[in-house]
Amino acid sequence: MRVINMGKGSSDITTQLIDLITTAINELREEGLEPDIMLVGPDFQKHLTEDLSRLVNLRIYVIEELGADAVIADSKYMGQLKKASKRISIEPLLEEEEWEEIIKQLPEISEE
Repeated sequence: MRVINMGKGSSDITTQLIDLITTAINELREEGLEPDIMLVGPDFQKHLTEDLSRLVNLRIYVIEELGADAVIADSKYMGQLKKASKRISIEPLLEEEEWEEIIKQLPEISEE
């Protein structure tokens, strides 16, 4: 897989995003389900690269109301079984990135 580098922060989020998505897919498979769709909010979609979309191999639909969240599901059982979907969010990752930028901009404090 080739990850498109959009700067250091974006690469970190992409790596964590891959981990989130693959963990959710694997958890669903462990339950005996076959995840085939991913519903994503517009903020979540901004961080999906074309390569990442191909890697997860799910049909992706944008749902405005999801914001920075995504739902990975087995469409055959979605709505019938509670365990047929997993909801994930990148909001904590985005907040962490914002704090890292703020910390970088703080002046150095030296002890004398």
